[in-house]
Amino acid sequence: MRWQDFEVEVKKICEEHGFRASFHHLFKDEIGKAEIDVVAERGSITLCLDAKLYSGHRYRVSQLKKEAEKHSNRCKRFSKLSGKSAVPVIISFIDDAIYFHSGCIIVPFESLNHFLTEIYYYLAEFGYL
Repeated sequence: MRWQDFEVEVKKICEEHGFRASFHHLFKDEIGKAEIDVVAERGSITLCLDAKLYSGHRYRVSQLKKEAEKHSNRCKRFSKLSGKSAVPVIISFIDDAIYFHSGCIIVPFESLNHFLTEIYYYLAEFGYL
């Protein structure tokens, strides 16, 4: 699977759960340019999803933590510009048993449907509600 196909699948699953989703949201602020892979909105929930299709040959855990920190900061910038309270979420193709880091929720791709079905539970669990 190519990373573009992975992003398409993430967007499609969000839409199947009633979210209005868009690709490659670009924005610019005083820090510079940034991009969010998928922005998914339903009611008062705004999820900013970063799709990560890591191969089995990289040391993923440390890389995933670094990406969570960067994505969390990017989402704070997005929230400030948009006026929406964005929830940073990384969708990881491989389950590395890390589910929250630096304010970012990390969801294994195989659990995305469950995460979206039980979104209010997870948002409350991680302090977003």
